[in-house]
Amino acid sequence: MTDSAVRARRNAIRAEYLDEEAEASDAEAVENAQAVLSVRVPAALAETLKAQAAQEHVPTSSLIRRILARAVGEGTEPALTVKQVGEIARRVMRESA
Repeated sequence: MTDSAVRARRNAIRAEYLDEEAEASDAEAVENAQAVLSVRVPAALAETLKAQAAQEHVPTSSLIRRILARAVGEGTEPALTVKQVGEIARRVMRESA
């Protein structure tokens, strides 16, 4: 396979994955009466979150929900600012759409 064929195949797989994630996210939101957020985060943070999610064998959005729930529920100084959390949520939703 040529490099361009490999890239095209990867892009097709990514697009299919994103479509499936978007459908799953929509279904989950309807089932759980969840709101959908979209955030922007630095690329390095996004990659770190994705890597951690992969290591834990969970979707990135699930990992981020868990992090956000802990940060809000602890009542102490969160690891992320409200602005950062908003950016994360917007990025996740954009990438899963």
